Amino acid sequence: MMIDNLEGLLALLVGVMLGVFYFAGLWWTVRKLGSSQYVVLLFVFSLLFRTSAVIAGFYLILGDNWLHLVAGLVGFMVVRFLATRYSEKSTEKSVDKNPQKESRKNKLLEPVQKQTAYGRHL
Repeated sequence: MMIDNLEGLLALLVGVMLGVFYFAGLWWTVRKLGSSQYVVLLFVFSLLFRTSAVIAGFYLILGDNWLHLVAGLVGFMVVRFLATRYSEKSTEKSVDKNPQKESRKNKLLEPVQKQTAYGRHL
């Protein structure tokens, strides 16, 4: 009984580590896409590498007990939830600091001058 609990906890921790690997790799890939000459190759190979590593990790977790796989998936999904929450908060902060936002507001407040086909302004 105690060994099963420890194995389940280990599977949960390995799932968390797989999630950290996957989402940290995704974060790194997205940050490098802007400066890469080979955007498509970087994206595709990063996706294939991350996905292959995670699938192999889940296969190793599975072993002979499907409950280990469930524990690993729960750990992975916890990291996914945390990564999503973190990225939403960081996106909100970066949007608030966007200097273009103020210039767009000012442009919206400026009066619009319409020009007719004859060149006159209305």
